[in-house]
Amino acid sequence: MPCLIRPSRRCPVCCPVTYHCGLFEGHGTVWNLSLTGWRFSGTLPLRIGEVCFLTVNLPIQATLYVAAGIVRWVRGEEEYGVETLVIDDESREDMEQYICQRVEKKLVEIHARRTARLRRQEVDRGC
Repeated sequence: MPCLIRPSRRCPVCCPVTYHCGLFEGHGTVWNLSLTGWRFSGTLPLRIGEVCFLTVNLPIQATLYVAAGIVRWVRGEEEYGVETLVIDDESREDMEQYICQRVEKKLVEIHARRTARLRRQEVDRGC
């Protein structure tokens, strides 16, 4: 399999997903997401190339509806990489907002750690 550069950064998450492929329904957990796709594990086996419908409940009390996603990879018997093909505007906006909040929170944490480290260095130098 060739190495591909992802079009957008993945955001770690742990939230429930319900997915449908044909007449069958599966339940599982989303482990990370991006603006273009999902990594999740679940109860309904999927195959590369299958198209499915996803309902994802984000931790911020938003529900995302992916009308069509295509399975791009399968790991083992229950882990999948799905590329988003069709998502409604409201779900996309909620996902963008969630990802922005997560990135902003991470930047604040990084800044706080750097500031604390610089203060410790100043103390150690006797400044």
